[in-house]
Amino acid sequence: MSDLNKLGLSEARDALRKGDVTSVELTESCLKAIDDADALNAFVHKTPEIALERAQAADVRIKGGDAPSMCGLPIGIKDLFCTKGVPSQAASKILEGFKPEYESTVSQKLADSGAVMLGKLNMDEFAMGSSNETSVYGNAVSPWRRGNDDAQLTPGGSSGGSASAVAADLCLAATGTDTGGSIRQPAAFVGITGIKPTYGRCSRWGIVAFASSLDQAGPMTKNVRDAAIMLEAMCGHDPKDSTSTELAVPNFEAMLTGDIKGKKIGIPKEYRMDGMPAEIEKLWADGAAMLKDAGAEIVDISLPHTKYALPAYYVIAPAEASSNLARYDGVRYGRRAQLGQGDGITEMYEKTRAEGFGHEVQRRVMVGTYVLSAGFYDAYYNRARKVRTLIKKDFEDVFAAGVDAILTPATPSASFGLGEMTEADPVQMYLNDVFTVTVNLAGLPGISVPAGLDAQGLPLGLQLIGRPWDEGDLLNTAYALENAAGFVAKPGKWW
Repeated sequence: MSDLNKLGLSEARDALRKGDVTSVELTESCLKAIDDADALNAFVHKTPEIALERAQAADVRIKGGDAPSMCGLPIGIKDLFCTKGVPSQAASKILEGFKPEYESTVSQKLADSGAVMLGKLNMDEFAMGSSNETSVYGNAVSPWRRGNDDAQLTPGGSSGGSASAVAADLCLAATGTDTGGSIRQPAAFVGITGIKPTYGRCSRWGIVAFASSLDQAGPMTKNVRDAAIMLEAMCGHDPKDSTSTELAVPNFEAMLTGDIKGKKIGIPKEYRMDGMPAEIEKLWADGAAMLKDAGAEIVDISLPHTKYALPAYYVIAPAEASSNLARYDGVRYGRRAQLGQGDGITEMYEKTRAEGFGHEVQRRVMVGTYVLSAGFYDAYYNRARKVRTLIKKDFEDVFAAGVDAILTPATPSASFGLGEMTEADPVQMYLNDVFTVTVNLAGLPGISVPAGLDAQGLPLGLQLIGRPWDEGDLLNTAYALENAAGFVAKPGKWW
């Protein structure tokens, strides 16, 4: 078999079980693809020795007949996950040289299930960004191009390296994290599947924190079945994470029947934004028609507090970031600035943070510190928390009325060019999260499924939002949508 790196998780798993291919062959195919794809800047710390060692161990395990679904499958790990002995920088200069002495719970679960780590993936610094342009490693680049245009496009953010690597077949799947859309938006931009599970479904232990009440890890894969396989391996209760829920993890793959007859799918009127491109509007209508044809009932719903979601998110997330990032002070680990004669501890903090944090991180830390300050705490932070409760209640009311899932666009546009959204107006960039942040504020599961191409041949995604803890049902609805949409487009290889 050639082009083994182009397989998905389920195809590769079945080939491994049959003995048609070994994990070492699969891994070598991916390692070669990674070495040939430096132009994408997706992998930022390559770990070929670890990968081949794990692949050999997986082959032994598969021969022994006791291998779980992920055994022997080569994947990439976002640089936000701490990986023992391997640089884990969260794409920030301030964590330069940091090699953890421990493994994050999610990456450990994947390792225990036999998955093969190929290396660490590019991302926005501390997961703050929607275009992977805030990384200390430089921009991650999308494998997609607009028509015959050579302009480099964003793979989305903050999990841009993960999106680019999966779409370009550098790995079979990758981990991502999602605080306001950082799995779903990049997945939509590059034509892959990305699911953010319910808050508390995957442990956050060992994942560098951005906003602790919003962050959640999830898989980024080539299709819905692969997402189900990988999500099952990532989930589970973790006593080291107080927000991790003690709930049995179902066999998500077994729930993929494609049968959604009688399911109620809600279409929220508040997501019809002014100036929404006609292509996104049409994609959304087509998606609803596909689900209806598959036997679902389409109902109009209202989520009245949606318009407050972005402002609430951009108060809560920076506030939590400001608190979480206070630990990066140059004292215990990571980078410390060179100090001048007579510099004291205050100067060390100031110089280390000024050098170590990029502009976007500095901006959010300052916004967060401001909204938490004595004079503004009630006016901003407390008010945003109240709005968050109302947004959560909107969803609860809709689900209580019998709606099984909600269909929305995943992004307000297709991928844009790197450098096209200038730093002069960060709010323009923040608007990219308009359809995704509500899901994080409410702690719900959401999945992005590729559903079509725009006029320039770029992927567009649809988002399905599910009931809490009901990822199995959500994945099944996404599976029905995927089957109906029949999206098979791949980027033409230019790198």
